[in-house]
Amino acid sequence: MIRNTFACGALLLLAVACGKGPDDQIAGMEAVAYKASDEVIPNPERGFYTPQEIHNASAKPISKDNVSINRKQARTLYLLEFHLTDFVSSDIPADYLETVRKYFASMRDGGAKCILRFCYSNGFDEKDKPWDATPEQALRHIAQLKPIIQEYGDIIFVVQAGFIGSWGEWYYTENYGDSKDPNRKAIVDALLDAVPADRQIELRTPQFKMDLYGYSYSDTLTRATAHQANPKGRLGGHNDCYLASGNDQGTYRGKNDRAYWSSESRYTIMGGETCGLSNYCLCVPPEGNTNATVIGALADMAVNHFTYLNQSYHSGVIGRWRSGGCFEEIQKRLGYRFVLEKGQYTKGAKAGESFRVVLDLRNDGFAAVQNPRDAELVLTDKGGKVLKTWSLNSDPRYWMPGEKTAIDQTVTLPDGVSGEVTLSLNLPDPCETLRDNPLFSIQLANEDVWNESTGFNKLYTFTL
Repeated sequence: MIRNTFACGALLLLAVACGKGPDDQIAGMEAVAYKASDEVIPNPERGFYTPQEIHNASAKPISKDNVSINRKQARTLYLLEFHLTDFVSSDIPADYLETVRKYFASMRDGGAKCILRFCYSNGFDEKDKPWDATPEQALRHIAQLKPIIQEYGDIIFVVQAGFIGSWGEWYYTENYGDSKDPNRKAIVDALLDAVPADRQIELRTPQFKMDLYGYSYSDTLTRATAHQANPKGRLGGHNDCYLASGNDQGTYRGKNDRAYWSSESRYTIMGGETCGLSNYCLCVPPEGNTNATVIGALADMAVNHFTYLNQSYHSGVIGRWRSGGCFEEIQKRLGYRFVLEKGQYTKGAKAGESFRVVLDLRNDGFAAVQNPRDAELVLTDKGGKVLKTWSLNSDPRYWMPGEKTAIDQTVTLPDGVSGEVTLSLNLPDPCETLRDNPLFSIQLANEDVWNESTGFNKLYTFTL
């Protein structure tokens, strides 16, 4: 269990030292129990994504109606895959750059975010060559794209390294060597520079992260080293042949690679798509299974902390999850899923005086929040006017999957307030362009707490 603990009387208090009884009821406080929701929630930066390929400058940006339709199916992510096929030997022209900008703007306007990839080829046959551009040309393209990526970094969830190989998947390539090729590292370094420092870059296999940057199996991220603006903290993975075979079609070299990504993905984004049927993609292991590596899709997603997957591919695997009865659970649990269990609040609250809030929540998702996320208490009057906000001294990126988090904070209520007031938990996007848009706020998986017009999660109504 993650529990922030300080001396009694500070912002975060030791629950036991401050009078919790055996049933966790605190003297002088009113307890509120919350009911978990079974709803599939369209929360930001998680879930199944909608793939979108952009091949030329005449492609039409995604409409608000399209985003809305996807949202009703609990999808808030798009894979924007920009194909630079026509510019493999030249700079990207202004009209195509403008199309990139318009697609990004459509994300912001519609209330969605993107997984971003750039590539040169849509196949690996001889007829599909060239599979990629030279390193020099690719670096020039990244330099051209940098200002746009920086401008719209708010709606970029994560960037897949791309640029190298067919589909940008780093395998079928004419211009790059093995996993230690410095030209590969040059592409990643350029992306680390072009993409805002609080966003991650995903590599196709764990071998690339280790070989390009000299990390070892034992040198994995910890709570102390996570979420820092360096390659170690910013390089995650995307598995585009997930659950297809014993090594996911070459994604892993062995069990040590698997263990490495399992550890790293506690603090970095993991996602991708499936690419073929196998016993590995069954919801649960088949009857009589004797293969220790076949643990079932649900267990594997938990072990590898999956945040997103392609909702379109592989259709056979998606169909198997539907027929096997686990598709809806995957929908719910990809990424984070925060459930509030209990809240306790000072009885007889008075304006201008201290007010203690104790929240117990759990994360039922496969993963943690990965990008920065604000967390605050909000006090509103009966008409919904915001009277006061207080930042929580707790970072949602460490509300870990399969664990419970205790938030214990004492605030001072504003003077001169009377009548009925409501305390809410707000988990908005920290970017100024998105912060006040409830489409980008996190909804708790509880009944009767969500206000879709404000993005607030109602905790407690009381009278001053």
